[in-house]
Amino acid sequence: MIEFGHFAALFALVLAVMQAVTGLGGQRRVTSQLAVLAFSAQGFAFLTLIIAFATSDFSVELVATNSNTLKPLLYKIAGTWGNHEGSMALWCLVTLAFGAAAALWLDTDDEKLAARAIGIQGLIAAGSLAYLLFASSPFPRLADAPLQGSGLNPILQDPALAIHPPMLYIGYVGFSFVFALAGAGLINGKIDRDWARVSRPWALAAFVPLTLGIGLGAYWAYYELGWGGWWFWDPVENASFMPWLIGAALLHSIIVTEKRGGFAAWTALLAVLAFCFSILGAFLVRSGVLTSVHAFAIDPLRGSILLGGLLAYGGFALGLFAWRAPSLQSGPKWAVMSREGALMLNNLVLATATATVLLGTIFPLIGEAFGEQVSVGEPYFNLTFTPIMALLLATLPVVQNWSWGRLQGPIKPHWFTFAAVLLVAVAVAGQLAQGWPVGAILGVALGIWLLVGAVVELKRRALLWSRVFKLPKRVWGMSLAHAGLGVFVLGAIMETSGGFERTVAIPIGGSQQVAGWTLTLDRISGVEGPNWYADQAELTATRGNTTIEMQPAKRYYPAARMPTTETAIHKTGFGDLYTALGDFRASEDGGRWTFRVYFNPLIDLVFLGVIMISLGGFLSMMGSSRGARKQDKEVAAA
Repeated sequence: MIEFGHFAALFALVLAVMQAVTGLGGQRRVTSQLAVLAFSAQGFAFLTLIIAFATSDFSVELVATNSNTLKPLLYKIAGTWGNHEGSMALWCLVTLAFGAAAALWLDTDDEKLAARAIGIQGLIAAGSLAYLLFASSPFPRLADAPLQGSGLNPILQDPALAIHPPMLYIGYVGFSFVFALAGAGLINGKIDRDWARVSRPWALAAFVPLTLGIGLGAYWAYYELGWGGWWFWDPVENASFMPWLIGAALLHSIIVTEKRGGFAAWTALLAVLAFCFSILGAFLVRSGVLTSVHAFAIDPLRGSILLGGLLAYGGFALGLFAWRAPSLQSGPKWAVMSREGALMLNNLVLATATATVLLGTIFPLIGEAFGEQVSVGEPYFNLTFTPIMALLLATLPVVQNWSWGRLQGPIKPHWFTFAAVLLVAVAVAGQLAQGWPVGAILGVALGIWLLVGAVVELKRRALLWSRVFKLPKRVWGMSLAHAGLGVFVLGAIMETSGGFERTVAIPIGGSQQVAGWTLTLDRISGVEGPNWYADQAELTATRGNTTIEMQPAKRYYPAARMPTTETAIHKTGFGDLYTALGDFRASEDGGRWTFRVYFNPLIDLVFLGVIMISLGGFLSMMGSSRGARKQDKEVAAA
């Protein structure tokens, strides 16, 4: 079976090359057929890998080094992409899937634009497949198959991590197809309103899964790693966050191109940059240059090949832009204080924020190249990224109702009045609660400001509250995403500013007071799972009339020879009581077990905000089809 898969992947490479050639030649029909065939071939190849993992075929080297018979079936299947070679096979599959989806559903009457976009996607897929087959093949067999495999990295044996990589890849590769559309538009010399209408849903189709993928990764880090947080500015986290920031800028720039025909060159450049940052993320994760719990450590040779691919594709993308951008038509003139001016400010701030994240991510690599050990952590990002984004978010409710093109009059006084009253109210509430620092007061006020702004924008567009639910999906999507930003900011500020952390040592039968709770250690039990064994604590947490049982544990996976932390989290409605089991400390009185205990207020708002942003993007995508736009116009005219 695996040899059939290998042959199918080689066939997919041939088809992808043909797809690129015919597509760039402008032949839509045959290019579409080739795109569907190439995806089908790679889909079969990937299926053979899944079958090999599901059946524990240890004659396949990849299975022997990343699976074992004791794992649950879900994690056997997830092991297919829980390694470098398998993840690249999935990357190729998703790349070809976007080409096939475009062949079937790309909504344009411009035959050459469609053909060349699908052709460029085939060119990108061909490069990925060539790297997969000739530098990182998942198909080799072992001469002597072992009786048992090594197993998947234990920290990856989690439902969220089974879904997280595919979601990220859809986001990454989705931006590659937006670049393919931009490349086709540049070749044709037309980045105009029709191009923006065609491209917008595909940009959203990348942005939404990338948002969910980042959110899933943050949630996994929160409950699995045992350090009580959800974002560490880890280099691999940043590798996915940078395309997200550029993607957000691209979505807002496409709006101007679609509505007014402006920002054509800038929109094309953002599409190119989103693609470049996506392949940069792939390089950082898989090259071995970064140390991270998320990264795949591979040999330097394959890392060098990835770097060469990054430079080749990135150079091609930027070269194409430099060649054709000067010929693009500019839209109508616009004033600085207009909707276009506000969206250009949005773009520039997001681009600057991306640059600060990039600098913080690669600066340790630059220092290492010069023989210096440099560490860039949370303080750097708090001093650079946070103020930049706060500036952008603070202006959002005010500028989103500015007019297109025309010079906007002075900002209405009621905005200043509301902002001042909000700041005073939050400051008073913060002092009455627990003496919040200035940063927390500003952050909470900013979150509420964004929520109110989203509601006000809905009311402004509907004119009457009775018409709010008749507004187009795109308007609801925009408002829901902006409200999600406000909810996210509230959760992030409350968790980071009001959180509690303490390490305690408790003997069996003893108690400790932590964050208003009395924690009693009843016992430590030995438990076994399908492919692990663990020390599991039985904790009783009491506060007032509330009593709960918590069972944090430390697991050990013999096949992988690795321990993991299994946290216990109790949701109170106002935050999470979070416990993680530490080590045993021997002493004359019998010894104590250590626990890391956190109380994270309103942490669920962080993840709710991510869901709202994703849902808002999804609604906007549903409102981007021709049928939906026609229906929305009829509703608006009613």
